[in-house]
Amino acid sequence: MLIPTLFLLLSVSWVVLYRWVPVTWTPLMLKRSVQNSGVEGYRNVRTWVDIEDISPVMVRAVIASEDGRFMEHHGFDLQELKKMRLEHETKGKKIRGCSTISQQVAKNCFTFCGRSWWRKAFEAYYTVLIELFWTKERIMEVYLNIAETGKGLFGVEAASQEFFGRSAAKLNTHQAVSIACVLPNPLRRNPKTVSQTNRSKYQVTYRRTEQTSFPFK
Repeated sequence: MLIPTLFLLLSVSWVVLYRWVPVTWTPLMLKRSVQNSGVEGYRNVRTWVDIEDISPVMVRAVIASEDGRFMEHHGFDLQELKKMRLEHETKGKKIRGCSTISQQVAKNCFTFCGRSWWRKAFEAYYTVLIELFWTKERIMEVYLNIAETGKGLFGVEAASQEFFGRSAAKLNTHQAVSIACVLPNPLRRNPKTVSQTNRSKYQVTYRRTEQTSFPFK
């Protein structure tokens, strides 16, 4: 019982700490540093910014792109999971990822983002914890600061500066949607070209962003 008890205490303490402390380093950042240790000039670029210093349209864009029911669910989008299973059983569609923003935060913050069932179990566990101890606004704030947005780039501030030469506070709708559209595959997509190379994704996300309200007061 000692090891499970220690794990419980440490994991809960870790999550509670991050409720208040900026998350400036994650296992994924460490993993990328190791993977690119032989690449000349590689470095992890990240700048923590409070959610008040991020354009509201950026929040709307990631909800529109990644998790339309972010404010409604408790970490797991059961409606989307049911829809995916139905499409698989009736239309033969491949099983696709249905990760919510909360799950992505849990994965990036507390795991090395592998593909094993153990990783998925830890992700689910930490998803429950952050939904329990954090507010939705805090989950969004952490997400927008740690999500991988390009090679060596983490967070929307780094992406905004790198691709658009401005702070995240000054992003317009086109720029915010462009960043949101690269999040499913940030190492292959580029915010400056995604509106052309992934036009359908961009157009759908843009339209949904315009229809999405800012969720925080």
